[in-house]
Amino acid sequence: MPARTRNDTGGDDGDGVVIGLEIHVQLNKLHSKLFCSCGLDYHNAPPNTHTCPVCLGLPGSLPVLNKSAVQNAIKVAIALNCEILPQTQFYRKNYYYPDLPKGFQTTQYDYPISTDGYLTIEDDQGHGTRRVRINRVHMEEDPGRLVHEGSIDRSKFTLIDYNRAGVPLLEIVTEPDLRSPKEARRFLNKLRNLLEYLDVSDGDLDGALRVDANISLAGGARAEVKNISSYKGAERALSFEIVRQRNVLRRGETVVQETRHFDELRGVTVSLRTKETEHDYRYFPEPDLVPMMVTDWVPDIRKTLPELPDAQRARFLKVYGITENHATSLTIDPRLAQFFEDVASEIDPKTSASWIVDVLSGELNYRDLRVDAFKASDMIEILKLFLDGVITERGAVTIIRTILDEGGTPAEIVSKKELAKVEDDVVASAVDEVLAECGDAVADYRSGETKALNYLVGQVMKKTRGRVDPPDARMRLLEKL
Repeated sequence: MPARTRNDTGGDDGDGVVIGLEIHVQLNKLHSKLFCSCGLDYHNAPPNTHTCPVCLGLPGSLPVLNKSAVQNAIKVAIALNCEILPQTQFYRKNYYYPDLPKGFQTTQYDYPISTDGYLTIEDDQGHGTRRVRINRVHMEEDPGRLVHEGSIDRSKFTLIDYNRAGVPLLEIVTEPDLRSPKEARRFLNKLRNLLEYLDVSDGDLDGALRVDANISLAGGARAEVKNISSYKGAERALSFEIVRQRNVLRRGETVVQETRHFDELRGVTVSLRTKETEHDYRYFPEPDLVPMMVTDWVPDIRKTLPELPDAQRARFLKVYGITENHATSLTIDPRLAQFFEDVASEIDPKTSASWIVDVLSGELNYRDLRVDAFKASDMIEILKLFLDGVITERGAVTIIRTILDEGGTPAEIVSKKELAKVEDDVVASAVDEVLAECGDAVADYRSGETKALNYLVGQVMKKTRGRVDPPDARMRLLEKL
């Protein structure tokens, strides 16, 4: 169901950019498809091997609704502050396309599972918030997948894989409240964060999250860009569309209402077809599925919801006294948030947050790893060694990198790499050697070149192989100088 194209409650900025999103989320943390028992573990399976008469729409087959999929849909709706409707019903959306074997899609129309929600994001200026209204959240089945050789407008043939046909899909339709591609990406990132906390979808799987973006500029009609496969891609597609539509209007031409495809390789959108309207789909109630009354389920489902990111971030600020940036970074991933709480139970929370966000997360991102690759118990041991003065900051970083690259325990690595701090007399000897060997730097410092001291500190660190804290080396050099 398309998002509306104008927002009567908010002003337009710049070119009058108005953006609404339709986000398709696979509810893939389940055992079976929406209306049949075919499994969802099809991503590495040969094409067309996870199918049955129901998801292929063969004559005489009848759908049986997956109750768990409905419960997960309600979870998402509650988290998006939506109103759960007293009655929900499936419809047939009739159109022919090669990836739709039945000739229609089973979806929801007049009676979606929920309406009238919202999600709050930071605005473009970073000084306030923007409430992005959710028009509706409804359930439907995923179609199959079309595979093209190269770009869609240049491919000589199309392959069809029906493994995905019938996978439970949630469509989240926003009102046109977004005003820039950056806001759209910010909204999508926050939505993905929410879905990870709810544990209803694995967004890392290919095709698990797809975006249709509706965009218009003041004075022009709306274009819909279909099946964008990444949040970065959504920002790029919308940025291209703003430039394209602006140029059309500047030439005095008309922006037509149409459906376009985003070519990820070339970074452009290409026209697919004139945009359909609702009556083109000839919606009518699905005769093989009865209406559902689900409001009685809501209280029990609400009790199963975890602490959501915004609430968890507020608690981290209040209980642990960490910075807002650290609290925001820690609640990007529920696993990272739990990792922090495990470490903070043994180590000062501010120290824990700083090391996890500023050091460990960077090392993980560099290696394209998640926090699961590191044990909270190892982080606790490393920080205890550092805080007790057994190792330096550099030594702690070395242990983290070694565990990620080679494995081992902190104690083993300290012994093997000789990371324990050196004795005072060793540091004093290193300082004396550096002062004797670096006469030019000493003369520069004494003549007013204060930066020369940094060079001398570096030489002491080099001689001790990083087993002395830089402030300690600096203090000893200053005493001698």
